[in-house]
Amino acid sequence: MKKWFKENSAFVALIMLVIIAIILKGEMFFNQRNLINIFLNNSIIGIIALGMTLIIITGGIDLAVGSQLAASGLLAITVLNATGSIIASFIVATIFGIASGGFTGILISKCNIPPFIVTLGTMSIYRSVSQHFFSGGGVKVMGDSKDAFIAISNTKIGGQISMIIVYWIVLGILIIILANKTTLGRHMYAVGSNEKATRLAGINVDLVKIKTYAISGLLVSFASIIEAARLGSMNSASSGSSYEMDAIAAVVIGGTSMAGGKGKIIGTIFGTLTLGVINNIMNLLGVPTFLVSAIKGAIIIGAVLLQTTLNRENK
Repeated sequence: MKKWFKENSAFVALIMLVIIAIILKGEMFFNQRNLINIFLNNSIIGIIALGMTLIIITGGIDLAVGSQLAASGLLAITVLNATGSIIASFIVATIFGIASGGFTGILISKCNIPPFIVTLGTMSIYRSVSQHFFSGGGVKVMGDSKDAFIAISNTKIGGQISMIIVYWIVLGILIIILANKTTLGRHMYAVGSNEKATRLAGINVDLVKIKTYAISGLLVSFASIIEAARLGSMNSASSGSSYEMDAIAAVVIGGTSMAGGKGKIIGTIFGTLTLGVINNIMNLLGVPTFLVSAIKGAIIIGAVLLQTTLNRENK
């Protein structure tokens, strides 16, 4: 039983929070509209967190995902407005996501620069360049393709379930398969567990890292298109702001070890929902907006502290 609780701590935490929310704000929390909104409001972070999980499993980190999302979304809308082609905007955004993620992986693996330093730098580059080209502002979806593009995210199944939630679920299933059923997934865990031993086993560690960051970049580009379609616009200064913090928090709460080599995608999904329930409870209770980030920061520290304690006990 103790082992089960350790392995499913994210699920247990989510259930406990739901019970607390029902006790505190029963009717306001536990209704169909509010529960759907929790899924909807956290689906973008959930998609980004899927890629972040893979990166952290390999022993890395990516602080640039928020700025990367803004740059990718701005690029997608710009191409859409210029060409009127949704396919062209999608292709350009995904190419940017894969290329930027792959470039990050190359800097980390081939140049031996710590992931924290590389992604801290790229975070500033993406945001700064975006603000330069858009003069600190943003861009709106315009033209004949506007309605079709916006429908990507705002279409609802049965008039209730947003397609954004469906995208998150489908991508989650695909990444679970990638992590658990493919050679690349097994290599990701091996690199995070013991990079030196993995190299000695003949596995191309550098290529594994490059592919991992490229996959994460691809997921960020998907998230950027979904975000752009949902809002009908992107802003160079505010879009994607603090998304990296929320994604990392979801991954850590989900039980993925910051040391690498250990973690589950399903745990990250539960971690994302846990973070969503926490945000929802704070909103229902009227917690001041400026304190929300402080509470999230405390949650991250607490989750890592819990991981450290459990790892010490296992040793």
